[in-house]
Amino acid sequence: MREEALLKLKNWAVVGATANEEKYGYKIYKKLKSKGYRTYPVNPNYQEIEGDRCYAGLSELPEVPDVIDMVVAPKHGIKVVEEAAKLGIKNIWLQPGTVSDELLQLAEEKGIHTVQACVLVALNYV
Repeated sequence: MREEALLKLKNWAVVGATANEEKYGYKIYKKLKSKGYRTYPVNPNYQEIEGDRCYAGLSELPEVPDVIDMVVAPKHGIKVVEEAAKLGIKNIWLQPGTVSDELLQLAEEKGIHTVQACVLVALNYV
């Protein structure tokens, strides 16, 4: 699946969402919401972001997202890929700086499709 196809899916989780307005985890979360995506923030360090409940992990979400946007370091991303596979999540959008060979190999082994690009840039064309 290419970027354009993933952007047509409207149920997303942002792993690494943050309340810090200077960070990409915040900017991505806000941008997805502003574009009409149902977006869940995932970060164990927050109770809420922008007045929305923030979830500690993917398994706590009220529904399984179509796409995970990953905004965490690769060492944390490995756990996210494992959890996504258990939940049957098939698409992960990897922001710049979130990718490692190990993570990509694990995603492939688990049958998870990955896109490596900045979603903020891609959303400008939606």
